[in-house]
Amino acid sequence: MNTTLERRPFGSLPDGTPGECFTLRHPAGLEASILDYGGIVSALCFRGQDVVLGFEQLGPYLERHPYFGCIVGRYANRIAGAAFRLDGVEHRLFANDGHNHLHGGRAGFDRKIWRAEVRESPAGLYLQLHYRSPDGEEGYPGTLDCTVTYALTPHPGLRIHYRCTTDRPTVVNLTNHSYFNLADGGASSVLEHRLQLEADAFTPVNEHLIPTGELRPVAGTPFDFRQAHPLGERIDQPDEQLVRGHGYDHNFVVRGAAGTLRRAATLADPRSGRRMEVWTTTPGVQLYTANHLKGDLRGKGGVTYQRRCAVCLETQLFPDSPNQPAFPSPVLRPGELWQSTTEYRFGV
Repeated sequence: MNTTLERRPFGSLPDGTPGECFTLRHPAGLEASILDYGGIVSALCFRGQDVVLGFEQLGPYLERHPYFGCIVGRYANRIAGAAFRLDGVEHRLFANDGHNHLHGGRAGFDRKIWRAEVRESPAGLYLQLHYRSPDGEEGYPGTLDCTVTYALTPHPGLRIHYRCTTDRPTVVNLTNHSYFNLADGGASSVLEHRLQLEADAFTPVNEHLIPTGELRPVAGTPFDFRQAHPLGERIDQPDEQLVRGHGYDHNFVVRGAAGTLRRAATLADPRSGRRMEVWTTTPGVQLYTANHLKGDLRGKGGVTYQRRCAVCLETQLFPDSPNQPAFPSPVLRPGELWQSTTEYRFGV
């Protein structure tokens, strides 16, 4: 019952650097394909059904795409004004979302070749990806050494573990940006999927999708997923927050102590019966309902990805935490270890 791994070539970058794809397989019925380019989860098949959006070749990933399946860093989500102060020093970042910084900037971790290493444990083979982000990359201070580990678990599930160290004080927030559709991998709308979130509050945003600093109770709002609801049930209500996000594009405060692995979300497709639980050690999870897909991307199997054909559940620190001291701290200092774990567990 051990995990096996197959590696194969997966295209090349414009400078000739070859890409590789690593496919992990577990006898419990789960298969995950991961690229060394961007750490992208290019396929995630549960009992024969691929449940994530993506492309069959490297080329489309090299173009601008909506972060399908990739590692996002050095800081996932938005930083207001593309700047933050740390120990009295202001650091200016690349502004790639209007005046704000989004998902690590113009060339974040999603656009890097990671050094791949196949490792073995008693449970079988697993994959480690390594990247050294140099001091000043996209404006961030400090050289950041990152290791991201992908392993399959007997649940069956995919576990992603992130570890970072630095030689100067910096900020860190890594996540995976997979788009999920448990029915058919994105051929149909995701709005009938039922979602439950282990969250009593969310972080409302201003018109630029920057958190206001408030932790707002979900009770009595369209953001109350403490009991399972279809994603589409309230998504178009004339709620100011839904209008600003063009749907759901908000961080939720995960119940329980950050640093402990606990369930954050349960997603279920009523048609197929497939379900996925998201377990994480992070304090937050971003719910994004693919509001900005426009039907202009053709993915695996020739499927054209339409608006709201998938949902992202991005485990994370809160957006704009470097500028909001009341939020959980993203600061990493020399001699410290930054780490987090997220598991995607599947069943029927």
